[in-house]
Amino acid sequence: MKSDAKNVFGEPLQCCCTEPLTGYFRDGHCHTNEQDYGTHIVCAVVTDEFLQFSKKQGNDLITPRPEYRFPGLKAGDKWCLCISRWLEAYRNGVAPPINLDATEAKALEYIDLEALKKFSSEKL
Repeated sequence: MKSDAKNVFGEPLQCCCTEPLTGYFRDGHCHTNEQDYGTHIVCAVVTDEFLQFSKKQGNDLITPRPEYRFPGLKAGDKWCLCISRWLEAYRNGVAPPINLDATEAKALEYIDLEALKKFSSEKL
């Protein structure tokens, strides 16, 4: 992991999840670099509603894809989402909760912290 990666609070980025193993780098952390065109920086706790929405948008996160080391997700799993997909879900009223401690600070380039706090998984 990038040792200097920070979360939205400016603190060290926490692990999102290792079961299933998530992150662009498959290291459990939602950090990114210039090769990550999806910008997988939001640590979400996925919901059935979000998974169905994402599938309808052409991104099936339910079906396992072993060739990509992707187990398929079910409600309650934590996963590093692309910021663009999370924002699309947000605009459509189906954004899943997020772990702010494990969401990279780069997310603040797309949406403000106060809006993100409304989706904090700590409220669950």
